[in-house]
Order: sequence, then C-alpha cells, then structure tokens
Amino acid sequence: MHRLLRIIDVNLNRSQEGLRVCEDIVRFILNDRKMLRSFKSLRHKVGALAKRIYGKKTLVHPRGGQGLMVLKSRNVKRDVGKLTTYREGRRKNIGDVFRANIQRVKESLRVLEETSKLLDRRISQSFKTIRFRVYELEKKSRVKLEAILHHK
Repeated sequence: MHRLLRIIDVNLNRSQEGLRVCEDIVRFILNDRKMLRSFKSLRHKVGALAKRIYGKKTLVHPRGGQGLMVLKSRNVKRDVGKLTTYREGRRKNIGDVFRANIQRVKESLRVLEETSKLLDRRISQSFKTIRFRVYELEKKSRVKLEAILHHK
C-alpha cells in the first residue's frame, strides 16, 4: 500500500501543479475568463478527489490517518526520477510551457485513474471524466494560444 500511495501522491501533485501552470497561462497570456474558470474548476475537482482519497481531513492532518500516511510515503531524497531531464530545460516559449504541462496533466490523470481503481472505482471514474475534459480544454486553449504566438 505504501508504494501505491507514493504513486497517487506524486500524481495528485503533478496534475494540480500542471493545471495551475495552464491556468496561469490562460489567465495572463490568453486573457480568457471562461477557459480560466474551466482550468480552475478542474484543478479544484482534482483537489476534491484528493481529499476523498486521503479522507475527510486535509493531507497534513495532525492526528494522522491516511492523509498523513500518504505524506509519510514521500521520499524526495531517494526518488530516482526527480532529476530534470534535458528536454525540461529547453522550453523556447510559453507555448512549449503550456504543451509540456497539459501533457503532464493528462498523463498524471491517467495514472490516477488506473491506480485509484485499487481504492475506489467511483474515484477512478471521476479521474477519467476529468481527463476527457482536459482533452477538450486542451484543444480549445492550444488553438487560441498558437494563434497568439504565431501572430506576433
């Protein structure tokens, strides 16, 4: 269970962080209020699912519980995948940043969908629903972002 919790924890963080990056690009580059609300809503839905996985309490609940168990499962010092890859350091523009982060979100949601099946099939289905909403939002936002980047 400890290793499963590590996978879930890292992918919850990864998906929410990636959604936040996309959200800020939509907010400050595209200036699109509707897309901003969509990204923010998805990020909050992932957060709500995290709370369901961790229990009703927050991740760092002082009296323990599963949330603390997940937190204790983190091992950043020994994480063999924590180093930045060559490609991560080679972003050319905000479009590259957006593409990398939306891809990170989709991949992490897929991992969450699969691994959460071992805990709760309804939560797994919710991650799947969010993943497909991300696909739709990606198409809309990338079209608009590419238009802005190529017309400067």
